[in-house]
Amino acid sequence: MTPAEVTIRPVERADLLAVLRIERECFSDPWPYDAFERLVDEPTFLVAEREGAVVGYLVADVTPNAGRDIGHVKDLAVHPDVRGEGIGRALLRAGLARLRTVGAAVAKLEVREGNDPARSLYATEGFEPIRRASRYYRDGEDALVLVVDLAEWVRGE
Repeated sequence: MTPAEVTIRPVERADLLAVLRIERECFSDPWPYDAFERLVDEPTFLVAEREGAVVGYLVADVTPNAGRDIGHVKDLAVHPDVRGEGIGRALLRAGLARLRTVGAAVAKLEVREGNDPARSLYATEGFEPIRRASRYYRDGEDALVLVVDLAEWVRGE
């Protein structure tokens, strides 16, 4: 199957248990259910669906910032059984496009310093590191804070 056989759509409340299951499979320090529940109405909380099943998701929001609003990709995960099929990239691109549509000028995210597959994905989409956040994660691992200018991203720069 290809990413073309995946539908990217806004999350629905009925998707939250599937999102939570993926979160728990993917992360050693998963978000609790109520964190997703609080964000369910965000226009940039998207799921990837294949054959009626949620196989990935992206959670993002926008913070006003003096005319240059900042999009924040808070969480992105793809079920381990379907990784490597382009679903994460499809979710990321849909999320970035949605952030731009709702007014974000730039998008930022945090990624584990040791998460090479995610860092590679973000780099190919134009994200650049701006700083290291020491001991960002509960287990003490550092995060890299990455940023992309959404106007440049749209132009493919």
